[in-house]
Amino acid sequence: MIKLANTDLTVYPLCLGGNVFGYSADKENSEAVLSFYADNGGNFIDTADMYSQWAPGHIGGESETIIGDWMAKRGNRQKMIIATKVSKLDTRPGLKAANIKAACDESLKRLKSDYIDLYYAHQDDLDTPIEESLGAFDELIKAGKVRYIAASNFTPERLQESLNISKANGLSSYIASQDQYNLLDREYEKGLMPTIEKNNLSQIPFYGLARGFLTGKYRPGVSVESVRASGVASNYANERGWNLLSKLDQIAKDKKTTVAAISLAWLRAQPTVATPIASATKLEQIKEIMPIVELSSQELQTLTNS
Repeated sequence: MIKLANTDLTVYPLCLGGNVFGYSADKENSEAVLSFYADNGGNFIDTADMYSQWAPGHIGGESETIIGDWMAKRGNRQKMIIATKVSKLDTRPGLKAANIKAACDESLKRLKSDYIDLYYAHQDDLDTPIEESLGAFDELIKAGKVRYIAASNFTPERLQESLNISKANGLSSYIASQDQYNLLDREYEKGLMPTIEKNNLSQIPFYGLARGFLTGKYRPGVSVESVRASGVASNYANERGWNLLSKLDQIAKDKKTTVAAISLAWLRAQPTVATPIASATKLEQIKEIMPIVELSSQELQTLTNS
């Protein structure tokens, strides 16, 4: 288990992504994935109020509702660490104080919970004073509705400014950041990572498996049925991607585990990363991403230099 810096939250070394629940995973498959994850030691689930408003006929909140119903059915809310987010739902956009508070209440209702363990600003809001947003988050923490706050998709400069304002005004401070980072998307290392390191925050990266490419299911000449397939092909199906997969294949074979487990193990070993996020739409996929593997320094170097 991993203790998130500056908190009393102890989490499983894999955060289960809820972006697929109610979208590419129906309620039945979502609950099967959630149950397998929890039954095998998992306790950290990531969602957002806007999941999955992009799907036809959806309005957002579908993922939170599925998670809330599942926890109510299992009676396990106290055992789970739940992260959700505010600012990207079309009907609750931005980080104005009134919006944050209203969005929080709506998320709590869908989650069937009295509190949120980790509440993210899902994206920055340049039209709202940072002090106003942080003040609203601080009120939610003091009211017991939120335990900790975090940021997602912030620039290094805006994140540092937010941390400085919290400190100067005695307000609750972001304890973590959630950003895109994986073996193929490495911009984070030169961008946000120094700020995360300097301030002792936890990085909890999304797209840890590069939208599924780093599971190994995408191969030259293989057609993959997935809502993400076209985007994955255009971004990663190239010489660099195939070369990396061949190295992942070899390490996974040597360690008798999955390509996905190796990809996530590399992320876990990176400075500032607390635990990566990965999602699963069915049981076969959650079984692929759950194994916790440690890589040797040579294996890490091989992958890092790919």
